[in-house]
Amino acid sequence: MNRSIECASGRSITASPGSDFLQLDPGEAPVGGLSDWLARRLRDGISDGSLPVGSRLPATRVLAAELRVSRGVVTEAYQRLTEDGHVAGRGRAGTVVVAAPVAAAPAPLAPPAAGSPRAAAPASADSPYAGDLPAGAVFGATPPGADVFDRLRAAPARIDLSPGMPDLAAFPRTAWLRAERAVLKDLSASDLGYGDPRGAPELRRAVVNWLARNRGIRVDAGEVVITSGTAQGLGLLAEVLRNDGMSAVAVEDPGSLGARHHLRDRGLETPPVAVDAQGVRVGELRATGARAVLLTPAHQFPAGVVLGGVRRRELMRWAGEGGLIVEDDYDAEHRYDRPPVPALRSVLAEQVCYAGSVSKLLAPALRVGWMLAPPKYRDALVAAKRFADLGNAVLPQLVLARLMESGEMERHLRLLRRRHRRRRDAMIAAIAEHLPGAVVHGAAAGLHLMITFDAARCDDIEWAAAALERGVKVQPLSWHRQRTGRPGLVLGYAATAPGGIAEGVATLGEVMSTGR
Repeated sequence: MNRSIECASGRSITASPGSDFLQLDPGEAPVGGLSDWLARRLRDGISDGSLPVGSRLPATRVLAAELRVSRGVVTEAYQRLTEDGHVAGRGRAGTVVVAAPVAAAPAPLAPPAAGSPRAAAPASADSPYAGDLPAGAVFGATPPGADVFDRLRAAPARIDLSPGMPDLAAFPRTAWLRAERAVLKDLSASDLGYGDPRGAPELRRAVVNWLARNRGIRVDAGEVVITSGTAQGLGLLAEVLRNDGMSAVAVEDPGSLGARHHLRDRGLETPPVAVDAQGVRVGELRATGARAVLLTPAHQFPAGVVLGGVRRRELMRWAGEGGLIVEDDYDAEHRYDRPPVPALRSVLAEQVCYAGSVSKLLAPALRVGWMLAPPKYRDALVAAKRFADLGNAVLPQLVLARLMESGEMERHLRLLRRRHRRRRDAMIAAIAEHLPGAVVHGAAAGLHLMITFDAARCDDIEWAAAALERGVKVQPLSWHRQRTGRPGLVLGYAATAPGGIAEGVATLGEVMSTGR
């Protein structure tokens, strides 16, 4: 009896009775560890190309019969690969390989000595930071420069616990391709010309409906401006505010380092306002004298707190006196242990500029976001977008609009919530085991956790650098502070499988216990 696995390239991988398929021999498995062994062997096959993307795995009953193991063993192994994002069920088409594991990085090298060949080697054409990038090149600058996230992304690592990333392996490729084919089928020649700088009308209407369903915000499509992610929207708004005479936008402390970079790039100061268990301290905000403030009220970055009811009322009074709130609703849809928190924009339309995107819902690579600006700034924001790039690419907007209106986005979000919650739980368990002194913050929602430690115990920048030398990426909490405070780390869990999370946190525990 011969079986074959169909590949995207048209060739087949043959499986015969016994162990022809990947030369699997159940006798190699440790006692009681058949599922672990099989999942590992399949993962190795995907990683080395024996099972390329597009390959179809044998049916569970077929492989179980050939290996002479219970069908539950094979089903469990397939489930683990599904949770890792390496395979996906395709109904009658079977279980298909959809993504390969990230290859382990080579052992990190010591920083090159001045004048050595490695120190003088030019960067590749692909990335100014490609190749060997010592941890000191990422974490050495104080304060970190505007390119620090580029450097961190380019640094090799076997486990990436950087915050701000959803499960990219879960990207709905089939649904996207189906929507893209439908869009291209209906696309007229004139649709391929220059579009509206505010964004494609279809996407603006889809965003309006999405916000009404998921964030309680009711607006007209004419109020929506499509941007290249929240980052561009924030930069354009900063330009508009500066032209309106503003010199500063207050920010949360701790708060997003990347957001501060964008504001400062447009010439604005970023006075810090402390955040506590109830969110931003409105009294401190008043004391800064700033006319605008950037907030993440639904799930504060990085602390994860929700803006409390009393603070919301205080903030609304401040805004009613002429203040502008810039609401970055960056990951509010990802919640696990609490009901949804209304967006500030839903109750305070005239004083809130609202920003959102699909970066945490689908993928940052799409570079699609949106802004709702108060009437006072709307025309200026559209003009800034027009002169920046004449508007986002139209075709991806139309595809995204179809996904949002078809219900595919909600289905995808439900999938992500289940998967992200399991990974969050895995990280919390690993922290309890390997970092018993850590205090966990912001576990009820989002894509990351913040952990803090006794100030006497560590320098979080040195700790993050030591972790990177061992192949684990994290962000030090100090990056996101403007004032001194308890050291800690910001750890993303959504884009890493539970096994990788456990290994990464265990490495952090080793770093902390040894000092390196």
